[in-house]
Amino acid sequence: MPWTAVPTLEESKRKIEELVKAKGFGNTPQDIPNKLLFAFIELGEAGDSWKKGKAVEETVEELIDVIFYVLDASRLIAPNANMDEAFEKKWAKNMGRPFQYGEGFRSKQAG
Repeated sequence: MPWTAVPTLEESKRKIEELVKAKGFGNTPQDIPNKLLFAFIELGEAGDSWKKGKAVEETVEELIDVIFYVLDASRLIAPNANMDEAFEKKWAKNMGRPFQYGEGFRSKQAG
């Protein structure tokens, strides 16, 4: 199956599944907690890379690792969920919120 130049979330999810199976990585619901933990660890590595002023490519690679783990976990948590549709639904929900919804809330709490 040929892949588009820029894969959708769903295409990426299938590519990650292919990678997981080809490399023998955990592929059961019992592996979900580790996949979510690894996503968190990779996010920390991205933050550390950015904070230390490392090459942008290194930071971006760490962020891609986060996406890999999140999409991998998503396919085990909800195999039939369409992540492209879920993204659009969540995007629309956030667009419907007031300006600086989260920032304004934090400002009120701090004051």
